[in-house]
Amino acid sequence: MLRMKTGTGNKKMSDALDAIIRERLAKARDIVIIAHVRPDGDAVGSLLGLGNGLINAGKSVQMVLEDGMPQKYMGLKNSALVTRKIIGDYDTCIIVDSSDPARVGSVLEGHPQPDICIDHHKTNLNFAKINLVEDEAVATTAILATRMLNWKLDIDQAVASCLLTGIIADTIGFRTSNMGSEALRISAELIDKGADLPTLYRQALVSQPVSAIRYWGAGLNRLEYEKNDIVWTSLRLDDRIKCGYDDNDDADLINILSTVEGIRIAIIFIEQPDGRVKVSWRSHGETDVSNLAFSFGGGGHKAAAGADIKGEFSEVVADVLSASRALLSEPDTRKQTKNI
Repeated sequence: MLRMKTGTGNKKMSDALDAIIRERLAKARDIVIIAHVRPDGDAVGSLLGLGNGLINAGKSVQMVLEDGMPQKYMGLKNSALVTRKIIGDYDTCIIVDSSDPARVGSVLEGHPQPDICIDHHKTNLNFAKINLVEDEAVATTAILATRMLNWKLDIDQAVASCLLTGIIADTIGFRTSNMGSEALRISAELIDKGADLPTLYRQALVSQPVSAIRYWGAGLNRLEYEKNDIVWTSLRLDDRIKCGYDDNDDADLINILSTVEGIRIAIIFIEQPDGRVKVSWRSHGETDVSNLAFSFGGGGHKAAAGADIKGEFSEVVADVLSASRALLSEPDTRKQTKNI
């Protein structure tokens, strides 16, 4: 099992891993690429960005999302080719933007260990034969943008559009706490290759169907707040039905909650139809929520993490709030605000 992680490797190790992946992709004929359930912009952008690059290189590529392609990203090239399960045989399996095999749903059941995992989550479990994990990267698409040329895969306008979509989505429009000049340089290079920033930004973050806005209203109506600590809300199955919202996510409502002034953690609880609750945490970077999510079987980043938790809804809410309050009570999570 191979892994490279930002901060622990060096250029020699990085180049060696690039060579291994390049050789593996060169030999591959039939490739399956899989991203996580409830796919966000980075999952979709990674899947389609790498997929289109491999198709352009003459490979047979199958792209899989168990929950299907979100409607908002259907304008990206070859989005209509995405399937919900693996069909037929393949010689190479690549997982993108997923920290553990459970994150991709049931599509891997009955299949061998994945060959390659490309990811940027701090809590990645190194579950593939080859693991390229850069947990300082702002998005998995940012990793691909800097690596695909090393793998002899061209980045044309369509690929660049997919990759920039992932960066825009995972940085919430270049405003997460891990944003830096390198991510802006990567984005500028993708724009130079033809990616349309205003259109992709609007598609990923601005445009919403009426059903999503109504869904937000249901969640905002239940908003609860503990001054200087936590803001949270919940979305129930009935809300989704009443609002006509077809997806099983939060319609990005967590990004609205995270803008509440003076809070340290924002949390949203989304009831799922299988007796589970999807929980998303956001912080402004001073508080690390990744280990908190990991303790509930999930994972993520310092400032953004999530978990799917089995249990009765009210009990899950109580357990998560208790653990979140305990985290905030730790002295080392409190830092002095710096003048900007």
